[in-house]
Amino acid sequence: MTDALSTPPATKPAVNYTRQFERVALLLVWVIIIGLFSAVMPKAFFNWGNFSIMFASYAPAALLALAIIIPLTAGDYDLSVGATLTLSASTIGVLNVWQHMPIGLVLVIVLAMGVAVGLFHALFIIYFRVPSLVVTLGSTSLMSGAVQWMTNSSTIGGIDNGLIMAAVGYRLFGIPHAFYYALAAALVMWYIFDYTPLGRKLLFVGRGREVARLNGIAVNRVRVGALVMSGVLASAAGILYAGVLGSADPYSGLNFLLPAFAAAFLGATTIQPGRFNPWGTLVAVYFLATGITGLSMLGIPLWVTNVFNGGALILAVTISQITRGREASDIG
Repeated sequence: MTDALSTPPATKPAVNYTRQFERVALLLVWVIIIGLFSAVMPKAFFNWGNFSIMFASYAPAALLALAIIIPLTAGDYDLSVGATLTLSASTIGVLNVWQHMPIGLVLVIVLAMGVAVGLFHALFIIYFRVPSLVVTLGSTSLMSGAVQWMTNSSTIGGIDNGLIMAAVGYRLFGIPHAFYYALAAALVMWYIFDYTPLGRKLLFVGRGREVARLNGIAVNRVRVGALVMSGVLASAAGILYAGVLGSADPYSGLNFLLPAFAAAFLGATTIQPGRFNPWGTLVAVYFLATGITGLSMLGIPLWVTNVFNGGALILAVTISQITRGREASDIG
């Protein structure tokens, strides 16, 4: 009887309501923003056609943001994803429209080019130990110059109709397939990040390379793979961008870089706070897209969009650093 009375009752672990709120806070703010714009512009903003266009037109940005979080998880930056997107779209225009190459072969070439870009970055970042910010910033300038040379600084129209139809011609529930490609990429990345040894290795390498190396992880191999996959996804974003736009623009693709980075860091504050995660990134892309679309429909000057993106990036990085720091301390 004494033993029974002296045994402390089992207690349930305390629920961290703050952490639970963090997981859904961005989603709640997104819903509020949609509600505000819908109240101000009920007919223009709150209709399925507007959301359909927004989901499709920001699908390349979503792929770009997903590309960014792969090396970020491993502790490297890739500032060249916007230039890789532009180079890929322009290559499609040059080879398919000007050189009359079959679109299937062109897409294979473009994806192989993404692999080459990733390997180029890995060579300098990992084996020559040049900071990733320097290497990818330099390659951005290299690729931008190459695009202007190969396109004569002109937009190339007339891209194969099959690519256009695959991106925006075919629809499911009224939404062009472009959105579902980004959704599928997020699904695959979520599975890899959360349920495979590769995902765990990426996370360990990003949190401490020396510790990961001491635990038998091939750190350099993981970093090379992350940079290559970033290049491939950025090239895929270029393919999608060419399909959505129906042409190859040598300049506008670079405008995706800032919102994509903002989405990558903002995404680390939601769903799985403290970690770069695909679902959070996807939510963040369309959260920012909603803000930009709503402001544009209100007739706000163009410079406000730049202020919005820049402010979002600074705020996202700040919040991400706070949540990631707390996550690290929680893990111990």
